[in-house]
Amino acid sequence: MAFILGSGSPRRLDLLTQLGITPDAVRPPEIDEDPKPGELPRSYCARIAREKVAAVEAAPDDIVLCADTTVALGRRILGKPADAGEAADFLYALSGRRHRVITAVAVRRGDQVWERDVVSQVKVKRLSDAEVNAYLATEDWRGKAGGYAIQGPAGALIPWISGSFTGIVGLPLAETATLLAAAGHPKFRGDA
Repeated sequence: MAFILGSGSPRRLDLLTQLGITPDAVRPPEIDEDPKPGELPRSYCARIAREKVAAVEAAPDDIVLCADTTVALGRRILGKPADAGEAADFLYALSGRRHRVITAVAVRRGDQVWERDVVSQVKVKRLSDAEVNAYLATEDWRGKAGGYAIQGPAGALIPWISGSFTGIVGLPLAETATLLAAAGHPKFRGDA
């Protein structure tokens, strides 16, 4: 049995080490991550995690873990910004407001899939133009849902959260451990 992480995210790899596990392989799947017309953020995030875990090639006894993180401002999905201009638009939209960060996790072993999503609330302080420009200059927004990463320089812009910090980073550890245990990962069966 191999444990495969279906994600190229270095943050997810780091979070797994907090659980004391290292994947035997890292195989980020190539799927279309565009939202469907009218798709709501939570159902979108769960669908993407399911599609990712289904797209990873694995032997029948392997355990595959995939996740997707989405920033939702009301019904609006804020994905990974295409450029600094879109990242700025996201930051100004989030400025002074609360939003949701949804991370869906899917674990597959053979034909069985276990799923869980975690919704956290995040408040971004009211941002000045200087703060937005300084954050954009860090380049930390690249490849991040909503245009920010709480564990990086943007942490200084976030005075309040409610929910799972690790879920906001990209992999809710308590829920992930439960899913891996359900799939029979040796670390969580007590025989590792």
